[in-house]
Amino acid sequence: MSESAEQDTSPTSGIKSKINPPVFYGSLVIIVGLVLFSVVAPETAGSFFNGLKLAVIEEASWFYVLTVAIIISLVAFLGISRYGEIKLGPDHSEPDYSYGSWFAMLFSAGMGIGLMFFGVAEPVMHFTSPPMAEPGGIEAAKEAMRVTFFHWGLHAWSIYAIVGLILAYFSFRRGLPLTLRSALYPIIGKKIYGPIGHAVDIFAVVGTVLGVATSLGFGVQQVNAGLNYLFGLPVSDTMQVTLIVVITGLATISVVTGLDAGIRRLSELNLGLAFLLLAFVLLLGPTIFLLKTYMQNVGSYLSELVSMTFNLYAYQPKVDGGPQAWVGGWTIFYWGWWIAWSPFVGLFIARISRGRTIREFAMGVMFVPAGFTLFWMTVFGDSGIHMIMTESFADLGRLVSEDMSVALFHFLEQFPFSGFISGVATLMVIVFFVTSSDSGSMVVDMLASGGHDDTPVWQRVFWASSEGVVAIALMLAGGLGALQSATIAAALPFSAVLLVAAYGLLRSLRIENIRQRSLAAAVAPPAEVHVGHQRPQGSGGWKSRLKNMVNFPLRVKVLEFLEVTVKPALETVAKELESYGLKVEIRHEDDRAYLEVSHGQETDFIYGVRVRGYTRPSLTIRQLDHAKKHADKDTYYRAEVFLQEGGQDYDLMGYTKDQVIVDVLDQYEKHMHFLHMLR
Repeated sequence: MSESAEQDTSPTSGIKSKINPPVFYGSLVIIVGLVLFSVVAPETAGSFFNGLKLAVIEEASWFYVLTVAIIISLVAFLGISRYGEIKLGPDHSEPDYSYGSWFAMLFSAGMGIGLMFFGVAEPVMHFTSPPMAEPGGIEAAKEAMRVTFFHWGLHAWSIYAIVGLILAYFSFRRGLPLTLRSALYPIIGKKIYGPIGHAVDIFAVVGTVLGVATSLGFGVQQVNAGLNYLFGLPVSDTMQVTLIVVITGLATISVVTGLDAGIRRLSELNLGLAFLLLAFVLLLGPTIFLLKTYMQNVGSYLSELVSMTFNLYAYQPKVDGGPQAWVGGWTIFYWGWWIAWSPFVGLFIARISRGRTIREFAMGVMFVPAGFTLFWMTVFGDSGIHMIMTESFADLGRLVSEDMSVALFHFLEQFPFSGFISGVATLMVIVFFVTSSDSGSMVVDMLASGGHDDTPVWQRVFWASSEGVVAIALMLAGGLGALQSATIAAALPFSAVLLVAAYGLLRSLRIENIRQRSLAAAVAPPAEVHVGHQRPQGSGGWKSRLKNMVNFPLRVKVLEFLEVTVKPALETVAKELESYGLKVEIRHEDDRAYLEVSHGQETDFIYGVRVRGYTRPSLTIRQLDHAKKHADKDTYYRAEVFLQEGGQDYDLMGYTKDQVIVDVLDQYEKHMHFLHMLR
């Protein structure tokens, strides 16, 4: 059992079946304390947390910029480097989800709701109040789209990507819990199971719950505005509380049904609705203008990517409303928000990315959602700017500055079929909130249970409900802004943790590369002297070898080989290794057997044999006839070797006990060569 989780399966264990008590209860205490502070003394809390946020932005903006620059460079490097071929899981693993489902879940969890809220509002706000250009002119329009792309493009997704990559690698490749603490394993080793690890996971739980709750509290204003426009429902606290209850209830149902049945299907639904809404605005708006501006926006964004990344307007005068104030209120705010959300989104992305290579992950997470996001911002943002510049809807800028939550619906009023389009938009906002809440609840549940994703229903219901309760309490007491500021301020220490974890990932990938080279090294004597796994020879000579090639054994035969030959061979090797003072463990299961040699602080050696089934190839007419008559026996089985890195794609069937022992020694010798290469 994992050191990071408690599992009580006794009849009287009740509800405490799968939790990590320090994280579960520690997170609850901090969340309740922060919420009570914000509810009981909202003005004091708002003043304190807002002051803390402003101090962080003022004094540490350079560090945020440096952190994000390092992260985007690192993710791009990993995507194109030799490390890109490494799988996020064993070598034999395959992705759990198709590209379509994967991208849909990335999009929905990452920033889907933000596109609905800021798609029109942010470009219009930058157009009417740009950092450097003259407001309302052509240069202001160009700058508005450039900085919007900057805030919502590659930088944001690279932050999510690096957290997801770190967690996926150490969990699926190295067998650590799928929690934030695992990111520190290269730095502090097994101390991740102690107080430091608990503190990191508590930070992630608190940040995720408060982040989702504050977003839900602010976002229901937009849902309420949409329902008011469509059906005349009142804009009131009662209506918004009702909406939070409904959204939380839907999210609870989704998270209870699981990742495949609930979250995946809702994400795919939302992506389909997003394409529908995008197509409506593109086709019914200034289509050619939007296609031209998209190309120009992308070119402008890419050509100035480096200068924008490091631009803090340090040489500009420090005045209210000046460029330095603008970069603090916008860019640094965004970097803090993306970093604060990265434990939640990164862990969720890691959970759905098992089996993909680092190259697939880095390029997929960075470029595909970012490409769609930037096209969305062009279609909605440039359409809004076009309305103002051509004076077909000159009041849009004023309406956006007065209330961003209704900007989208005022914008959609200018199109044909506005009622239908606004209905689709409202449905999208609701479903986006549901997918954010259910994925957030799943992540929090995993963090609080030590990485388990098969927790009891009550735990998932508890965390999903908690987000709704926190959102309602903060919204009614006016404490949403205070905790949003606290969440952003908390991103500063996590930035330092993230850089340390990124360094640990690089170091581990270097070791992984050395490991791959050691496996390819010829360290054993020639086959004529030392029979390895390449050609089992033993009794029977070449005829026995040929028989093994064309034989397709049934499962029962391979299980018998595992029991009679493999397990005794592993036990013999274990006994001999123990005589040299090494700590050795043998694990037996129904269809597999493992030998694990502990090397203390060094990388342990694991040699396993598993029974795996495959579809029988039809090599001859006789075998084709046999397959038709024995359709229930068209699967054959192999006794395949698995190391710590995963399946090695060779079969031991037909080996003698001595040959299995020799194969174990071959792999152990390569492992020792790997440890030597690390020096």
